[in-house]
Amino acid sequence: MNLLQQIINGLILGHAYALIAIGWTVLLGVARLVNFGHGQMYMLGAFVTWWAFAGLGLPYPAAVLVAIGGGIVLGLAMQMVMMRLTLEQNLVSIMIVTLGFGHVMRGAAALVFGGNPQILETPPSLIDFEVAGAWVTMQDLLIVLVTILVFALLRLVVEGGRLGRTARMVAEDPLLAQLAGIDVRRVYLGVFAFEGAAVALAAALVAPRTPILTSIGFEEVIVTFVVVVLGGIGSVTGSYLAGLGLGLFNALFGGFVSPAYTTAASFAVLTAVLVLRPGGLATRGGGGR
Repeated sequence: MNLLQQIINGLILGHAYALIAIGWTVLLGVARLVNFGHGQMYMLGAFVTWWAFAGLGLPYPAAVLVAIGGGIVLGLAMQMVMMRLTLEQNLVSIMIVTLGFGHVMRGAAALVFGGNPQILETPPSLIDFEVAGAWVTMQDLLIVLVTILVFALLRLVVEGGRLGRTARMVAEDPLLAQLAGIDVRRVYLGVFAFEGAAVALAAALVAPRTPILTSIGFEEVIVTFVVVVLGGIGSVTGSYLAGLGLGLFNALFGGFVSPAYTTAASFAVLTAVLVLRPGGLATRGGGGR
């Protein structure tokens, strides 16, 4: 087994994990909410990208934009339906509603796109090259570069911009923010729109690496949960580091031990980290937020 190949696979996988999870990181950090339909949003983003590219014949960049647009619309629709529950911070009802949304999205995808797996072969995924005996595709490099860019821009906005200050005010106390003249509804809509766009972008970039199935959403929810909790709830930097760490761990464990027990081993690591460092790799409210 080529150690370098496994490390490279882990780095690529880690960036993919981080990109998939970033929408939920912002959702938790700003709105203090969870979305258990996140994985199904990823699944729909992958199917829409495949449909736009293979079905409509659009160029791959245009197909990515179509998926992002669909993710934004879906995120806005979900939040508009749940707005009253969000303002009331009714977390139990929100969990149930988002779970329901996930099942509806999975059923709709099966009805529209069918139950057969689909393969998304993009121009970058067909270009590969060798680095010191390890193989990498242009699609892999695209995942890494876009993830770094998204996290750098998001960190800049969250820490230094007016939008970030407004979001932090809403996160700390929505009622006080509303009294201060902040349109809390608009902030919540923006957060869900960002989540939809981010998870659709992740799906459009990561989907060429695996078959697209209506069942892939469950695995993405698990990955998102582990990354967000390991990184520290709402921490941008923490999510990036957790994604990289989880990707490297899964690649090395799967390559040298057994891929069958990778998920169980990941949760064992999650448990150990939370026992030793309850705030995750980067605590909320710190410099990584």
